[in-house]
Amino acid sequence: MKIGIIGAMEVEVETLKSNMSIKNVVRKASMDFYEGAFGDIEVVVVKSGVAKVNAGICVQILSDIFGVTHIINTGVAGSLDARINIGDIVISTDAIYHDVDATVFGYKKGEIPMLGCECFPADKDLIVNARDAIGKAAPDIGIFEGRICSGDQFISDADVKERIKADFGGMCTEMEGAGIAQACYLNGIPFVIIRAISDKADGSDIVDYPEFEKKAAHDCAALVAEMIKSI
Repeated sequence: MKIGIIGAMEVEVETLKSNMSIKNVVRKASMDFYEGAFGDIEVVVVKSGVAKVNAGICVQILSDIFGVTHIINTGVAGSLDARINIGDIVISTDAIYHDVDATVFGYKKGEIPMLGCECFPADKDLIVNARDAIGKAAPDIGIFEGRICSGDQFISDADVKERIKADFGGMCTEMEGAGIAQACYLNGIPFVIIRAISDKADGSDIVDYPEFEKKAAHDCAALVAEMIKSI
């Protein structure tokens, strides 16, 4: 087992790097891949950069160069569900693009033409592992399982948020998850996305966002570290 752990920003991976034993650092496509271990589990931790193309390229490098067997994506997201508050955790059941629209050709909203699937299911075993590990490590945090909606947009408008909810019924929205999920799907790599909620995706808390983002990213990474230890 060799696990690739992807965060989009430095704040999303610094906690992981500080808690792993680093054996090697490889730079590819302007990304630094930290190869090492959490205890007996081999890992590669990397900051992909923001948005879908960076995320997909990152997965391909993890597959081709490092031969990872599983991928975990850690980071922050905006809540799409009124039950999910800032600081809560969402574990992906699947991921879908909210900014893909080829419906004029008969495809469903979010579906990539000719790919053969509408969304990308997360690995069931990793979902269970994440839920159990997070529940033990942070029993007071709200844990939700559901769809991750991704697009090359930071969602901060209530009307846009409602449209995404109506079209896709997701739990949260962010900018990398579906790109990671698609690349994992194409390479046959089991994955799970774990997101801490940093905002409500409607602009209501934008002034406090930097503070919420940093705490949420740190908490999510710490929980991923606990998950790795339990595998």
